[in-house]
Amino acid sequence: MPLVGGLLRTLETLPLYRRVDAGADPAQNRLTFEACRELLRRGRCVALFPEGVSHNAPGLLPVKTGAARIALGAISVRSSVRSSVRSSVGGAGGDAGGDAGDNAGGGEAAEIQLTLELKIVPVGLYYTSKTSFRSEALLRFGEALDVRPVELDEQGEPPREAVRELSARIESALRGVTLNAETEEQLDVVQKAERLFSSIYEGLNVELPLAARFDFLRRLASGRWAEWLTSAHGGIEDLRRRVMRYEEELRRIGLTPENLSLSRHSRWYVFKHFLLRTALLVALAPLALTGAALHYPAYLLCALLAWLFPKHGVDEIAPTIKILGAMLLMPLTWLVVTGLSFFWWGWRAGAVAFPFSILCGYVALRCFEEAHDMRGWFRAMLLLLRQRQLFLRLLLERRALRSEISRMGGAGG
Repeated sequence: MPLVGGLLRTLETLPLYRRVDAGADPAQNRLTFEACRELLRRGRCVALFPEGVSHNAPGLLPVKTGAARIALGAISVRSSVRSSVRSSVGGAGGDAGGDAGDNAGGGEAAEIQLTLELKIVPVGLYYTSKTSFRSEALLRFGEALDVRPVELDEQGEPPREAVRELSARIESALRGVTLNAETEEQLDVVQKAERLFSSIYEGLNVELPLAARFDFLRRLASGRWAEWLTSAHGGIEDLRRRVMRYEEELRRIGLTPENLSLSRHSRWYVFKHFLLRTALLVALAPLALTGAALHYPAYLLCALLAWLFPKHGVDEIAPTIKILGAMLLMPLTWLVVTGLSFFWWGWRAGAVAFPFSILCGYVALRCFEEAHDMRGWFRAMLLLLRQRQLFLRLLLERRALRSEISRMGGAGG
């Protein structure tokens, strides 16, 4: 694939051949492993996904051995090289027995020079909504793992036991920086509980940092609360039903738990807040509507492609398809607008059309996000004014559920 292949080579992407891919020859990974090891020996970095597959599972999948084999192969030397180093250094020493210790020390020093210091840094990825455009993503970096050299066999491969041990360390480190649940149902309940718990800290202009929310999610998923979720414990089952029922009631009236924090603000603050945001949306409406009209065909086509190609073999690729489609179709939209403007109105219009279409697209994006956010807060304001008792009941129930989650181990893990 000349175009795609050239782009990937420019980005220094390395190919992998998996047994699960039809027609792939895993033996070709030898060249990729050698390229990775050479890069590491030169002090470069290699980023990889040791699970070996793109998935939507609620937790980490078993780690493949490729990462450990690459690391150990890069930092270690073959037994034949070690023997050569020892004999050459030993021969260079004196011929007296008293020099033997010095010779051995020199041989060990030479071996160390053949290796390098190598570390593996575990990185966890967390998405608030993996398939939604412009949703939040968090990268969590863990403590670096030291890799100790081992003796390679004649083919340059590390011992299986050393590979298994390092792979287990990598998997354990990755579990420390990722969100892991037993089932999809458990993950769904944990996320709803976190959203409810964290909403008390949020307001019209305040949002809890994603890192803090992620840490709380991990405590929920790995603490006593998670144990109760997977058991027949009556108390947690009752709480689970209450959380799900509460979320469903909010969904029916078009609210999220954080929208109930409207009551923390004064009436004048809420009025001023909505007035300023509405005025800004009205002022930017012409640009936003123009941008939406220009980019909507490309947006729909990206969604259609993701729907048509959700998987490639064992990999879940809908988000990737959306990203790649947007990378192609959005610039193509700008070029088409520029070309049509040049054709109809001349070169001046064409020169203005390219940056103008980009600006309109960005304004449309931000305005629609702002309008979507305001809709929930506006509904909360109407509920507070028209059905104050219902609003207060929901507010008190949120407080009670939050206290119950905390009491059952959610806050402390």
